[in-house]
Amino acid sequence: MADGGQVGYLGVARSLSGRVWRQRPADPQDVQAHQRQLGLSEPLARALASRGIAAGEGETYLNPTLKAQFPDPSSFMDMDRAASALVDALERGRRMYVFADYDVDGASSSALLVRWFRAMGADLPIYVPDRMTEGYGPSAAAFRRMKDEGAELVVTVDCGAAAHDAIAAATEMGLEVVVVDHHLMKAEPPACTAVVNPNRPGCASGQGNLAAAGVAFVLLAALNRECRRRGLFADRPEPDLRKWLDLAALGAVCDVTRLTGFNRALASQGLRIMSAWENPGIKALMEVAAAKGPATSFHAGFILGPRINAGGRIGRSDLGARLLSTDDPAEALELARELDELNAARKDVERDVLEAAVAQVERGSNVGPEGPVVVVAGEGWHPGVIGIVAGRLRERWRKPVIVIGLDPVNGTGKGSGRSQPGVNLGQAVQAAYDEGLLMAGGGHAMAAGLTIRARDVPEFRAFLESRLAEEQAEAAALDAVEIDAALTPRSADRDLWAAFDRLNPFGPGNPEPVFALAQVRVEQPMAMKGGHLRCTLVDADGTKLRAVAWRVADTALGQRLMAGGALHVVGKLKPDDWNGRQGVQFEIEDAADPRMCG
Repeated sequence: MADGGQVGYLGVARSLSGRVWRQRPADPQDVQAHQRQLGLSEPLARALASRGIAAGEGETYLNPTLKAQFPDPSSFMDMDRAASALVDALERGRRMYVFADYDVDGASSSALLVRWFRAMGADLPIYVPDRMTEGYGPSAAAFRRMKDEGAELVVTVDCGAAAHDAIAAATEMGLEVVVVDHHLMKAEPPACTAVVNPNRPGCASGQGNLAAAGVAFVLLAALNRECRRRGLFADRPEPDLRKWLDLAALGAVCDVTRLTGFNRALASQGLRIMSAWENPGIKALMEVAAAKGPATSFHAGFILGPRINAGGRIGRSDLGARLLSTDDPAEALELARELDELNAARKDVERDVLEAAVAQVERGSNVGPEGPVVVVAGEGWHPGVIGIVAGRLRERWRKPVIVIGLDPVNGTGKGSGRSQPGVNLGQAVQAAYDEGLLMAGGGHAMAAGLTIRARDVPEFRAFLESRLAEEQAEAAALDAVEIDAALTPRSADRDLWAAFDRLNPFGPGNPEPVFALAQVRVEQPMAMKGGHLRCTLVDADGTKLRAVAWRVADTALGQRLMAGGALHVVGKLKPDDWNGRQGVQFEIEDAADPRMCG
């Protein structure tokens, strides 16, 4: 039985972000077992137990292996059928295409398939729809283009599970379709050869937390098995799937999937493979970003991911997939440079849309942040950045946010949403579609996409406010800063960081450890470009700790930090290797005035 954690940690019932602080709850018996069995300190053992790791499971969690956790591919509905169809096409020399979504998960998934078929001596062209002109997912027009170019079979990755009409059109024109997806879907799948999706109703795999790249990686194992069964490796080597684990990890991290079970092993082992930087595209992207390894979830999510996504957001949609699938270092470098430039341009576009959205919400009586959900729409907002902006606003207001870019010419809008833990936004958007309020819509618990008629935005907002009111109220009541351990500027050293870093890779289902420092003085606060802030945290005996707070300039936290003085602070401990110092710094995420605490 978990101890429930200490609510009002350090007496903080309401921080500068408006949240209560509490110690992350953990089962005391599991804490003791981890200490005894693994030789861990009490804080680290508690952190492990608080992530749901029971006694006896700690070794597997700290050292995840694919051998121990790889699922049987046949446990996925339609997996064997998909593998059989693809190997049939390979043996018969049928022309195949892979149709991919334009984000990192789609690019990673398509690159996995391209590389497997290349190893088997076959070419697999990639088709990625243009975000601006074709929208999300398969369409009859896209299938027609591939058909006209000689396609006989199309594999859709990271999309397709909800494309009933488009796939029906593909079937009518004589195309065979295999769907590899992970998004929520209705009970009735599209009518095609196979629909492999761990979130398909009735699928017994238990792998619903996988990104599409993870599903694609399991498909490669099924393809190897099917080829082995047919004796196709008698005169050629079996493709070594391990060398492509970096692509599976990239999709898992960048699609913000729950890093638990097999998916955690996939991400952990994939980041190790990535650290060798043998994929020419990934290596080139690291070079142009002036970043260095070994690879971590930070590299994947904040250095590689945004640049790979930039092509689909404001450039050519297929750039990311081409980058990850090429074996030509020169081509990889050219693509990486183009993506890096697009990412810089994307930041400018994102900033403009974010400022406009914030201004609209703060001055609009019917779109303010007081309700259970924020739905904001504006003409000309680039559809390639609305998802990022929605995420930024969700962080700011701590509730679901949907940002819609309206096209005044055709009277429609493209929307993207990000949710708060405990609020299933994808389900709500699907319900709005079923009610006829949307032209298209779907997603998963934490993110959703939609197409809407501009005139329907107010009614859609009202629908979500009514539907999500209860969920959001419950989520808000549970919204707390969960703290793993207390530390001091003196105890915050490289050894402590390394000890807790054993919990890596971090992400949903395995949050990065959060630490609290009590009664520290904020000295030498300095505003930086981008709304960031640097300062020094000093304890009673004068020990200092370098600290930084990201994007806080216009928040209560940023204003209080700039004022200096005594504070309780919470945040994350990070390595600080600037100029070879091998130290640490503290990333401040929240703070509270000790004078206001009980």
